[in-house]
Amino acid sequence: MSSEAPDVRPGSGEMFDRIAGRYDLLNRILSLGIDQRWRRRAAAALGRPPGQRILDLATGTGDLAIEVARTPSTMVVGLDPSSRMLDLAKAKIARAGLTDRIALMLGDAQALPFGLGEFDGACMAFGIRNVPDRAMALREIARVVKPGGRVAILELTEPSSGFLGSPGRFYVRTLVPRVGALLSGAREYRYLQESIARFPSPADFARLMAQSGLEPDPPEPLTFGACCLFAGRVPPSS
Repeated sequence: MSSEAPDVRPGSGEMFDRIAGRYDLLNRILSLGIDQRWRRRAAAALGRPPGQRILDLATGTGDLAIEVARTPSTMVVGLDPSSRMLDLAKAKIARAGLTDRIALMLGDAQALPFGLGEFDGACMAFGIRNVPDRAMALREIARVVKPGGRVAILELTEPSSGFLGSPGRFYVRTLVPRVGALLSGAREYRYLQESIARFPSPADFARLMAQSGLEPDPPEPLTFGACCLFAGRVPPSS
């Protein structure tokens, strides 16, 4: 029997409230410690000139927000639907000495409480697959980021071909949910495997970005395709 209450949607803020306490530990173990390297790559894809204001969606426990805020004079707004994850992010940001550079908000990526072009750029790590209407979230990003502003989205993907494709798929489909459930005591990690399997191919997601008002760069597979960086920009004003 599932541990989820009937009214808790898989991938929702309430679901992440349940696993927040061990979220960072599980990320490090399940990614073999590579997830922080992926975040550094995403932060670099923003261009990172000093003094920008960046929106970090699905900020979780704040790892990507902290990485982005290390650029001098950069201000970050981290938004997430899980209040428990934001509590952990707040403590982590304080330990990093970045409380004056990172503001946290409870919110929904599909309905951002910001005006047109309020941000110089936006990023998101491992959250877009949990958004029910991904196109709406992408349109919201295109709305709140200034013309010409950079966007960087990280997402877990299933390796589909090549020498490591088969063991990579076995890892994602079998080991990730089993190890996650063992370590956390929560069956929510079965959802992790299922959500990765349902996520569009890199080419299809890049097309969705383009259809939603963004100009995507070619998708960049990371670590043999276990993760993909979707970077791009809001089209400049004509």
